[in-house]
Amino acid sequence: MTRTLGDAGREKTAERLLKSSANKFYDPEVDIDWDAPLVDGKRFIPEERSSLYGTDLWETLTPEQRIELGKHEMASIATNGIWFEVILMQLLLKEVDNGDPTTSHAQYALTEIADECRHSTMFARMSNTFGCPHYGPVKWRHKLAKILPIIGYGPALYGSILVAEEILDRLQREQMNDPEIQPLVRMVNRIHVLEEARHVTFAREEVTRRIKGMGKVELAYQRWLIAFVSWHITRSLVNPHVYKSVGIRPRDGYQAALNNPHWRATLLFSGEKIMPFLDEAGLVGAPGMQLWRSAGLLPNK
Repeated sequence: MTRTLGDAGREKTAERLLKSSANKFYDPEVDIDWDAPLVDGKRFIPEERSSLYGTDLWETLTPEQRIELGKHEMASIATNGIWFEVILMQLLLKEVDNGDPTTSHAQYALTEIADECRHSTMFARMSNTFGCPHYGPVKWRHKLAKILPIIGYGPALYGSILVAEEILDRLQREQMNDPEIQPLVRMVNRIHVLEEARHVTFAREEVTRRIKGMGKVELAYQRWLIAFVSWHITRSLVNPHVYKSVGIRPRDGYQAALNNPHWRATLLFSGEKIMPFLDEAGLVGAPGMQLWRSAGLLPNK
């Protein structure tokens, strides 16, 4: 079958990303010193990025408890990152299975899956090094997400991937060169940022390509789906059980975070790069606007 001009553009991008992947990648097992001890007094996230920063509950915590909470929040983000990446890998495998595996496009999708396997192992090992429990998403959300590989397709599929990747990327870029952050966290962030840059390029081009010529009804579904998934992404970053680490009841901590203007500012900050792109592509609109605002990725009116 003759490939179209659109296929040619897609292939060219995939070939470039394949070369980049071959030339520059990390093996966390080798490139991270897992035996190095954590540094006393160093934070795991910047204080102002804690979900409770600025709240009454935050004021009750000692400096040591604030660092401890940050450690558990980072572990939650990391283990939820594993969950995001497992879903992403399922979606990419679905794409490969439904397409032509001999194309560079499919081969880059498989390369990205290999990257995500290493990232998931890296996040898991970091959380273990912290001595934190496996947080991940709450159970009901974990079960609900199993339908995404079934109902997810088109530009919303790749747009949802972008939301998860670029939220983490935005926060990690801020932290990876911060001397007040644990060296282990900074190195994990640096590896993830470097390799995710290729994944972002891949997904952004797919969003732009797949939304072209879409009818109104289908576009409405795509807008709702990506907003719905994004709401769950931001709501799952910090598992309520992290608050137990500093003696706060999970329900109280989670509710305080949801009402915390500082945490909402962090979510807006995390979406500053991806939201303009999705808006320009046409994926931000009715019927998903309230979900975007509730997710914290758009300001409330």
